[in-house]
Amino acid sequence: MTLTSPDARPAARRTEKPQLDPRERDRLEHAFRVPRARFMLGVPIAVVLLVWSFVGAEFNFAKLGEGAANMGEFLSRLFPPTWDKLDVIVDLLIETLQMAIVGTVLGAVLSLVVAFGAASNIAPRWLYYPTRWVMNVIRSLPDLVFALMFVSAVGLGPFAGILAMTVGSIGSIGKVFAEAMESVDRGPVTAMEAVGASRRQVVQYGVLPQAAPLLVSYTLLLFEGNVRGATILGMVGAGGIGLELTTAMKMYDYGHLSAIVICIIVLVTVVDQASAVIRRKIT
Repeated sequence: MTLTSPDARPAARRTEKPQLDPRERDRLEHAFRVPRARFMLGVPIAVVLLVWSFVGAEFNFAKLGEGAANMGEFLSRLFPPTWDKLDVIVDLLIETLQMAIVGTVLGAVLSLVVAFGAASNIAPRWLYYPTRWVMNVIRSLPDLVFALMFVSAVGLGPFAGILAMTVGSIGSIGKVFAEAMESVDRGPVTAMEAVGASRRQVVQYGVLPQAAPLLVSYTLLLFEGNVRGATILGMVGAGGIGLELTTAMKMYDYGHLSAIVICIIVLVTVVDQASAVIRRKIT
């Protein structure tokens, strides 16, 4: 009778390769395979939808080619830029940046509060659907509408622009915050619920730590968008450099307009690069 050493059996088991079910292997190898029937049906539908959109929107390549000369003439008028009002441009750019910072902070805080009611894994149904509906209503209105509303309420100036950015953020970034919370791993949440953790503890220790990198990243994206959006809100008197930009266009002061555009590009580029560096460090 041959006796097998106890140490030999685990070693033999370690050398055995795990066997994968052939059906499971086939499923994994074709995980991204598109069903042929759906593909053959979807392509014509997509083409018809695209053609219908082109026709309905009156998109015309010939007209674009004819207008290229006019666009070139307009761009040629922008050069050379004039820098005699650089101090005014810098002051308005600083105001635009300040508007974006305050609007981002207020918008992110309020969006986070609203997102708790719009996350299906946190909020009860009686709160989830009304919150989603309110966010859809806010998101359907452009920020210019909010800017006009707040200009009529609080008067011209950056305060109206900040309020417009704050309210507009709830509809856009609040939805993204809620979806980030919904996408967290259910394992820690289920474990905390199993040991009797309260809803607040589940959110504080199970949901927010997992969603925090995404929340910070989306907040930085919101800040970038607010910097660009603040230049538009100024066109309706909501502060920032937008009003100066509109005035230069109406006065046909192309040199001043060119200087404003160049400064806006520099500001947006610096903000984008800085936020990109921060996002790489936190993700």
